[in-house]
Amino acid sequence: MLAARRADQLMQLALELDASGKRVIAVPTDVTSPDARRYLIEVACGHFGRIDVLINNAGVTVEQGWWWDDPDPMRVLRVNLEAPIELTRLALPDMRARGAGHIINIGSVAGRAATNGIYSASKFGLRGFSLGLRRELLGTGVNVSLIAPGFVQSEMTASARLPMPGPEVVARAVAAVMDRPQREVIVPGAYRAVALLDAALPGVGDLLVRRVLIRRRYNHPN
Repeated sequence: MLAARRADQLMQLALELDASGKRVIAVPTDVTSPDARRYLIEVACGHFGRIDVLINNAGVTVEQGWWWDDPDPMRVLRVNLEAPIELTRLALPDMRARGAGHIINIGSVAGRAATNGIYSASKFGLRGFSLGLRRELLGTGVNVSLIAPGFVQSEMTASARLPMPGPEVVARAVAAVMDRPQREVIVPGAYRAVALLDAALPGVGDLLVRRVLIRRRYNHPN
């Protein structure tokens, strides 16, 4: 099941993956809409019978300028935090009843080392939700994993002047935790050092954010 807002690209990808239209289906979805979320879950269960794995991957940020100057910065929380929580709430009862299932949330290293106030708020929140939910579900047969990417090539990072791997590094991590569930995975692996450095020496993190990320990621003047 593929879900995203842009219907044309979504349908094209579904056909590339499965020309029969039976094994892969696409449902254009705005994850901030309660009706759209319910419809997505209903279609998935109706077509496949159940949801084995829910991957919460939708994400946005304030691309340019300071988030407090954006006309609707709260959309970042609606997409990045509220939508995963609500989709999980809809999928979870059946998973718990069957004693099987897997929730995989796509977080960010920004949920360990804060960089942008509103974006990091969403990813810190998603990390807390994922780790807490995992403990709530211990012994139920339902697993919860958090994938925390660093900077990865995507439309969201298209303007960033930083070295970045392609999105396949995240895809591989998702596939790996489906085979062997893990609590939290940071990718690429080098970003584990970033998270540890920020926790141990936050002043160094301040310097890196001010001199590198603010200019190269968000094109801010200072």
